[in-house]
Amino acid sequence: MYLFLLITLGLFAIGDILGIATKAKLSSVFVALMLFLVGFLTGIIPADIIDQANLTGIGKMSTAFVVFNMGTSVNLSEMKKEWKVVVMSLLAMAVTMLSILIISPFIGIQAALVSIPIVNGGIVATQIMTEAALTKGYAIAAALGTIVFAVQKFVGTIPASRCGLSEAKLLVEDYRLNKSKGIDLMNSEVALSATTEKTKKVPFYSKYEKYFTGYVTLGVVALFAYIASLIGNITGISLSIWCLILGMTVNQLGFVPPKILDKGKSSGLFMVATFCTLIPSLAKISISDLMSLSIQTAAIFAAALIGCYLTLYLLPTWKFIGSKNLAIGIAMSQLLGFPATFLIVNEVATAVTETEEEKDYVVKKLTPAFVVSGFVSVTTISILIAGIFAKFV
Repeated sequence: MYLFLLITLGLFAIGDILGIATKAKLSSVFVALMLFLVGFLTGIIPADIIDQANLTGIGKMSTAFVVFNMGTSVNLSEMKKEWKVVVMSLLAMAVTMLSILIISPFIGIQAALVSIPIVNGGIVATQIMTEAALTKGYAIAAALGTIVFAVQKFVGTIPASRCGLSEAKLLVEDYRLNKSKGIDLMNSEVALSATTEKTKKVPFYSKYEKYFTGYVTLGVVALFAYIASLIGNITGISLSIWCLILGMTVNQLGFVPPKILDKGKSSGLFMVATFCTLIPSLAKISISDLMSLSIQTAAIFAAALIGCYLTLYLLPTWKFIGSKNLAIGIAMSQLLGFPATFLIVNEVATAVTETEEEKDYVVKKLTPAFVVSGFVSVTTISILIAGIFAKFV
């Protein structure tokens, strides 16, 4: 067991090391999943490594914990304030969904259904869809979903970075022009936000912060996971959907802290366990499947990118958000999610600015479009879509 634990966790560790060393230019998830795939194809790694590492059980229970944790991280007040970003993000997700459905006669309807929530989202949507596909006997569709998840950050990073860079240049020009006229945009916005912060009420979790220990946070999450399972059994609606709704609700009411598993210092374990649920789908791939899977993956992302470019860049729908660059950046955020979206914002801000004030202004302006849209798609709506689509696979 410990040998297979070492191999499993070691491959994820190698992915992280390379991701950090290349400053996220090389996706840590891609590296880890490709190492597993090569290991399975060559026979170096046994197909049942997750079972032999005793990770199957914790992997199954981890989804509810991770989704509830994601729910507690969603800031509904911020989304309400950035409602135009939310609407544009939902439009981009709908465009992506329609674009992939259009090519379903070419890639197969099961492949399309499995891939759509994954392109719209991240690890949780991938776990839900691959598990549904494996349960219903669609092993290749499940493998395709895992590969799509592995490469989506590569696909989204280039257009997101280029559009972010173009928008950052425009923001810097605007900032410098106003500065030359004696208008300090950054300081005026800080003053405005400071006046609105004074009326905030101290939430329940802040008053009793010392009680939210590691055991308490795990107990709280387990309680709501159980409640979600009961509601799911009664309603027939996916457990993950209820975990997300409950997490958002109790955090908005101030009962539990944001990112509650981070507070309990246990999110890392559950994220690893969730990733481990994807590994068995890779063990189903044979060398003869690689060509068809590559073609399907390329077709899916080509459809998504072309659909978003035509709808959000060439058509006047971009005017809703006020910028072609932001429209594409918002659309690509569904492929990236946090923290990749914030890393891109920080990277482009550093590249085009000369002072800390300019950088702060660019970051402040770009963050809502990139980060909020990532929370809308990856953290929230994609999970709801996956919960629905899983029933139709």
